[in-house]
Amino acid sequence: MHDPVIALEDVRVTYRGGFLGGTGFDALRGVSLDVAAGETVGLVGESGSGKTTLARVCLGLLAPTAGQMRFAGQPFGKLRQRRGQLSVVLQHPEWALNPRLRCGRSVEEPLVLIGVPAAERRARVAAILDQVGLDPGFAARLPGQLSGGQRQRIAIARALITSPRFVVFDEAVSALDVSVQAQALNLIRDLQAEHGFGALFISHDLAATRYVSDRIAVMLEGQIVEEGPAARFYQTPEHPYTRALMAAV
Repeated sequence: MHDPVIALEDVRVTYRGGFLGGTGFDALRGVSLDVAAGETVGLVGESGSGKTTLARVCLGLLAPTAGQMRFAGQPFGKLRQRRGQLSVVLQHPEWALNPRLRCGRSVEEPLVLIGVPAAERRARVAAILDQVGLDPGFAARLPGQLSGGQRQRIAIARALITSPRFVVFDEAVSALDVSVQAQALNLIRDLQAEHGFGALFISHDLAATRYVSDRIAVMLEGQIVEEGPAARFYQTPEHPYTRALMAAV
């Protein structure tokens, strides 16, 4: 196994009470988790368990109240030092795509932000579209001219265009039809094998999570209550909440 690309140790996130008072609450309570390069960790749990908060911490979008975070072995520094190294694929691709922007331009935008020259940008857009299984002609189309599966491929291309070292897939296939889901999951596995990024795969779909994940982590009330290899997790879950999840399936 490679060294962790993301490592969290005893991370806590506390949301304080608003201006009208209130005690606030702990969204994360002492979470420790690492994700290695080339590894996918599946993160499952009910809504409100802390999965999205954990993803935001991993992406550097939310600073923890307490605990330690490391990226590629180093403490999280300024955002500029990690620009292009962290990425996310969301549940609805339209959240990442401007409906008035040609798909090629949307895919290219992250390269503009990190200062890649124009000539190199065009070549990299063509290459990533090919890797996600889309003809170069899709670069000239608008998102509204694409199917849901094609839009998600464009969103994945946009997320990977900077060759990130860590990617969060946040319910990335849940809005797709079952047959298209299978294609998207295979695409994620193939792209990870090619690019070697570490991934956090957040989903309510335990079958999809099992298919793409090397390890599974189960969240409940801001804590990881069980973690282990995917095969062991599905065969002999240990925590009562994990057993309840499996029984629900």
